[in-house]
Amino acid sequence: MAFDGIATACLTKELSDLLTGGRINKIAQTDSSELVLTIKPMMEKGGGQVRLYLSADPSLPLCYLTEKTRQAPLTAPAFCMLLRKHIQSGRIVSVTQPGLERIIRFEIEHLNEMGDLCRHTLVIEIMGKHSNLIFLDENEKVVDSIRRVSSLVSSVREVLPGRDYFIPSTQGKINPLEEKEDAFKEKLSQAGADPAGLLMKTYTGFSRQMAEEILFRACLSHDRSASSMTAEEQTALWKVFSGLMEDIRKGAFSPAIYYKKAGGSQVPADFSAVPMTMYGDMERRDYPSISSLLEAFYDQKNEVTRIRQKSADLRHIVQTILERDIHKYDLQLRQIRDTEKKDKYRVYGELLNAYGYGVPEGAKSCLLDNYYTGEKLTVPLDPRLTPQQNAKKYFDRYTKLKRTYEALSRLTVEVKAEIDHLESIRTSLDLSTGEGDLAMIRKEMEDAGFIRRHADSKKGRSRTPQSRPLHYISSDGFDLYVGKNNLQNDELTFKMAAPSDIWFHANDMPGSHVILKARGLAMNDIPDRVFEEAASLAAWYSSGRAQSKVEIDYLERRDVKKPGGARPGFVVYYTNYSILANPDISMLRQAD
Repeated sequence: MAFDGIATACLTKELSDLLTGGRINKIAQTDSSELVLTIKPMMEKGGGQVRLYLSADPSLPLCYLTEKTRQAPLTAPAFCMLLRKHIQSGRIVSVTQPGLERIIRFEIEHLNEMGDLCRHTLVIEIMGKHSNLIFLDENEKVVDSIRRVSSLVSSVREVLPGRDYFIPSTQGKINPLEEKEDAFKEKLSQAGADPAGLLMKTYTGFSRQMAEEILFRACLSHDRSASSMTAEEQTALWKVFSGLMEDIRKGAFSPAIYYKKAGGSQVPADFSAVPMTMYGDMERRDYPSISSLLEAFYDQKNEVTRIRQKSADLRHIVQTILERDIHKYDLQLRQIRDTEKKDKYRVYGELLNAYGYGVPEGAKSCLLDNYYTGEKLTVPLDPRLTPQQNAKKYFDRYTKLKRTYEALSRLTVEVKAEIDHLESIRTSLDLSTGEGDLAMIRKEMEDAGFIRRHADSKKGRSRTPQSRPLHYISSDGFDLYVGKNNLQNDELTFKMAAPSDIWFHANDMPGSHVILKARGLAMNDIPDRVFEEAASLAAWYSSGRAQSKVEIDYLERRDVKKPGGARPGFVVYYTNYSILANPDISMLRQAD
């Protein structure tokens, strides 16, 4: 969910309850767009120290309490120095939200250089690309901001020192906390838009999800115009709307994250400060505070994004080499097809040597008996050459094409092996969940010569968290292990697995090696459900995870062999069983 006005209201209440009356002990600007304030709450509110994280990053503006420390630069930026000058050791008088805007105001009381009591306000605006942290004086004039906005950037409002501060009202939205029933129903009657769209366009603080939640609670459809609603439907919608506003006024919030199934994982899909009844089929996880919710939600989201960004250079290298190899492979196959005529030239030469004495001088072709097939064969001739010279010319062509065929046959095998290797690396990058996984993939690419090995790469890897195969528990309590990359696949199959363990892999596509620990049992003694779950695991951790069914090969590990000099993760086997598996591992539990 977007960080809407209702989530902001919940956060404002939490911050007001804890921080009002507290003193600011420390101010750090940890990034160009973020601040961390260390605040000491009043003793009756628990005392100690808390950290308030404020970010005006256009891509992810946030505000919440956190226990995590962030590294600050040795030299504080100018905006940080300004705040330290004015409000360090200041007392927070109030934490408020204007209307239901995505804005939080921290009013701070402090002593100036002369010892006089002054007030300043620190404002965080959580508004996407327009987000900002603005420092105001007691007359609501801008002292400075973490992102200055001139008239060249915005024609609506300048955010520069000395300018008056105001909240832009370009969309003409009104505060839903002040709405009356008659005015609400009148807006519904006159609107041509759908009810959810009307709520978003008319009132501050409403995201699309929250507008649809109100319709869901009122048992109304959103694929119709608001003006077509009956009086009873308008009343039902008003009751839900006004009830939600009353909960906000009372501070009756219940922060929760909602998770959806993606394969075998529970992925954070949305969060809300109030119950989302339309997510009844999702797993709900409640949090004691909106701060802990926001930190957990964005940490989980950011981890995926961060690993994706860190692997971008490796992905680019893999994709570039892969495209080059595929083009080379296609060209080599076309050249091999061209060499298929080599045997025809050999036959021409042999027939000319055998029957050339009867060919008239200067002939452009001749009809000879093909003793291989017993049929007549027309042989083209160069009239300037004798039959023996024509035969030599055909044998030369045959020899050249034969050498070309032999060379290309070796090259295509090598290029196809490299393509398969690169596709397996690309799949491994998709399965990566941490920096340790990326370090192993980088080492594999260095060993294969795809990237240059840096002198300090080994030293850098020693500081990287070590990556281990994934460990799942089947419904019947059997241990299942999954390699996340080719190096892990080799380690899992040939070092961790016992000869009697069962090995699984997606048929004819890149994917993980999956090991089912047999506990010394024979294949027939292991429940069928365990095989199905292990096969689903192999299907999910393969390039075919988007398919409805994936063919999975399985056999005892003792029958899986690694040829000498083979690339990481490459194995061979000659007898196996197969199963069609659904890439859904929601029934499996991942072990710690």
